[in-house]
Amino acid sequence: MNNIQKKPLAELGYNFTDAALLQKGKDEYYLRNQQLGKNVVHRKLTAYEIEALVRNDNTSDDWNNIFVADQFDPQLVKHCHFFGMIRIGKLEPYYLEFHNLRLPVGLYNSTICSCDFGDNVVVHNVNFLSHYIIGNEVILFNVNEMATTDYAKFGNGIVKEGESEQVRIWLELCNENGGRGVLPFDGMLPGDAYLWTRTREDQALMNKFKAFTEKKFDAKRGYYGMVGDRCVVKNCKIIKDVTIGTDAYLKGANKLKNLTINSSAEAASQIGEGCELVNGIVGYGCKIFYGVKAVRFVMASHSQLKYGARLINSYLGSNATISCCEVLNSLIFPSHEQHHNNSFLIAALIMGQSNMAAGATIGSNHNSRGADGEIITGRGFWPGLSVTLKHNSKFASFNIISKGNYMSELHVPFPFSLVVTDEHENQLNIMPGYWFMHNMYALARNSWKYIDRDKRTDKVQHIEYDYLAPDSVEEMIASLRLMEIAVGKAWYHKEKQTDEYFQKKGKELLTTNPDEVALLNVYAEKIENSKRRVKLLKVHKSYRLFKEMIVYYGIKNLLWYIQTEQATFQSLDTVINTAQRGPWINVGGQLIKEDVLNVIKANIKAGHIDSWDQLHDQYRELGKHYAYDKLQHALASMLWVEGLTAKDVTASLLKRLLEQSVLTMEWLTTSIYQSREKDYNNPYRKMTYENEAEMDAVVGKLSDNSFIKQTQSEFISYKNEVAELIASWKL
Repeated sequence: MNNIQKKPLAELGYNFTDAALLQKGKDEYYLRNQQLGKNVVHRKLTAYEIEALVRNDNTSDDWNNIFVADQFDPQLVKHCHFFGMIRIGKLEPYYLEFHNLRLPVGLYNSTICSCDFGDNVVVHNVNFLSHYIIGNEVILFNVNEMATTDYAKFGNGIVKEGESEQVRIWLELCNENGGRGVLPFDGMLPGDAYLWTRTREDQALMNKFKAFTEKKFDAKRGYYGMVGDRCVVKNCKIIKDVTIGTDAYLKGANKLKNLTINSSAEAASQIGEGCELVNGIVGYGCKIFYGVKAVRFVMASHSQLKYGARLINSYLGSNATISCCEVLNSLIFPSHEQHHNNSFLIAALIMGQSNMAAGATIGSNHNSRGADGEIITGRGFWPGLSVTLKHNSKFASFNIISKGNYMSELHVPFPFSLVVTDEHENQLNIMPGYWFMHNMYALARNSWKYIDRDKRTDKVQHIEYDYLAPDSVEEMIASLRLMEIAVGKAWYHKEKQTDEYFQKKGKELLTTNPDEVALLNVYAEKIENSKRRVKLLKVHKSYRLFKEMIVYYGIKNLLWYIQTEQATFQSLDTVINTAQRGPWINVGGQLIKEDVLNVIKANIKAGHIDSWDQLHDQYRELGKHYAYDKLQHALASMLWVEGLTAKDVTASLLKRLLEQSVLTMEWLTTSIYQSREKDYNNPYRKMTYENEAEMDAVVGKLSDNSFIKQTQSEFISYKNEVAELIASWKL
């Protein structure tokens, strides 16, 4: 039975908060007055204004509870029913126009309970507007219901005074059983979500994160919903417990409930037709259109949901786009692209710069004895058309997975790899370094593209987009050892020895006799949870490429330091002597040294970091020092791969490495061109065009490609810079 309560009409618009829950000496309006601010001045209506309002078919339970600004024109209020205390700003004889919608300033054909209005608002055909503070020059047009309850949390994972713990909203990220649940909050960064989901065994840290969230918000009842200046809300059905920043545009939404919609003049958010959003946080500059469904979610700034996308129990990082598909129980770092239907991410941690192809099914195959599977991927995860992956699986950075049904769990530690299931041979093939050998154009362009598309107005976390960075380079270094062991085992075939024994032989072969390695069948172990073999392809090439790229990584960062600090060869001693390697963690797209991250966690538990804002200050501080920390890692990695120490760095060595880096960059620049050139020379690419002129008209000329031109220009600059350095330092 529906619990429909019958109360006196005289109470409508009053007693917003139960008197028993109000602080002593406070009335039901005290929080509302704080939200409105002290600078707004209103007066009571004059007898003439009341008469004019009544003549215009307006009603009020008490005209003495209507307060207005001095420049109030009662002729601009018609056919409205007022209940409770109403405060109205200036109403002047203008009309407001937005996207060809032109409406006169004023309040018309609406039922309004206990609301405040800024100057020159447009309120037309709002069937029920309750307990809202409306900003200046806001347009509300054709809204069925827009109301705030006294226990509104606006999407934050808190409980209000007098509520039970059962009503608290949790986001069940990364795992369907809720074991990695976090509390959503306005301002949540991907780094926050990552730290909260990963260290679950540390209960003291988990308790701190919960306390941070509760501390950030007020548990008092009685806050009003707010609509910022210049917002436009039209043709929407239900808006309940939603607070909205300035300049937002909401049109045709079906249901918006328990939300914070961040928006500003510099980063306006938009929500379009048929959308239904419940229990979430929408970041600045977000775009949500065409039948989107989102429940228990956080969207970071400048992310997009489109064309029927479903986002449930998930965090979507900044500058990311999801269209058409379903995403559940996932934590997705910045710069994720997912544009096609039948594409899923279920119970996954996706570490950014990722792209999902059509038909890819990632998880949710319900093949275990419990809903507890997880998939973890490093940066640059690209599953191809119709790929299916099984829980649990884990992938290194920049893995591309070829079309196929992968029936077993996978752990692929080789970065920049192509993963292929070979059904004919019944084996799994992995080509480490595939991107360097066969698709440098896409790899390099994506790094550039993500930087160009980073539209965040407040870059609290320094997001790394370069494919050569501490996380991927550490994976490359670890892969060198794995390749050495695999080659050693292939050489000795069935001989049983220690990994160190095999590694020694494999390193010798890969370094001195790569042609011999090319003739071997090299297999890796502990990659797939099955009995079929896992073959490593082109190891002799990828091994050399990984080492060359690591040297290039070191020299490129060294040149940055020399330019920035105007360094001399003699002054390099300090930075080279302090160079160090070690594990780095991708914390929401921001790379942080593991030992530094452990200190941050300890400081949180000790109370030295006592709020989300203080933790965000730590992110900012680490971002300021990241370039230098990355330099130290790059130099240490370069020395390691060359088998040298800081004491071995001489002028002649530096000259050799500088010249080697020029050759590497020349090869990269050529590879970028050639990998794109293949699309123009491939007869199957060309066959849909009648002639070359038509192809150029449709896809553009290769010679006009702006990114290729940019890389070629950068190579010339780099080459000249190295030559000038060698000459000026007399190396």
